[in-house]
Amino acid sequence: MAGVIADEPMAAEADGTALPGVRNFRDAGGLGALPQGILYRSGALDQLTPDGARTLLGLGVRTVLDLRSTPEVTARPDALGDSGIRHLHVPVFAEQRWPEEQAELYPLMAELAGRPAVALVRTLLAAERRAVLVHCASGKDRTGVVVALVQSLLGAGEPEILSDFLRSNAALGLTAHDPDVPGHAGRPVAAVHLRRALISVRSHHGTLEEHLRAHGARTSELASLRAEFHPTACP
Repeated sequence: MAGVIADEPMAAEADGTALPGVRNFRDAGGLGALPQGILYRSGALDQLTPDGARTLLGLGVRTVLDLRSTPEVTARPDALGDSGIRHLHVPVFAEQRWPEEQAELYPLMAELAGRPAVALVRTLLAAERRAVLVHCASGKDRTGVVVALVQSLLGAGEPEILSDFLRSNAALGLTAHDPDVPGHAGRPVAAVHLRRALISVRSHHGTLEEHLRAHGARTSELASLRAEFHPTACP
């Protein structure tokens, strides 16, 4: 078992927008019916600077969905200060324990990501269509799975979901497994693992919608999300 331990963060880019103090920051939209400027993703915000918080506000972000375990949040709380941005903690893993091997990790994450994905759906449905930022420690594994579920729900195809997922490697400078970095932080993401996670969802639940309903989503919520961003879609 090993936790995800991040390196010192550097300023990151989200389609040209720098977020000081945060790694792997980018817009997760522009896929399927999910527009840009609605859903962002990143690594941890514990070293977010005041300028970074102002940048988030300028992008319309009013809620941060933190997927990290309770020990991670306690040790490195998000530096949101008095920005007024809401911190919503819905962990994928409640404790800082998860499988070491990615082939085992990703199908398990796919199942446990159901509850955070439902929380994300509900936040996206909130009034005024304010933007949401989703993050874990490095913003690549747990964040990658949760974001992929919502992108898929909104009609994104697997090739574009995988392409977006793999952008984390360049953002984090991961070209090969770094054995000197503990846990999964030093491991590049691989398309085969996310693909296995999505297959696991279908094999256990039949459809993504059934997976989310098993974790508390209402059919009306899923239909409303599609209608919100893709009015011509059928419920």
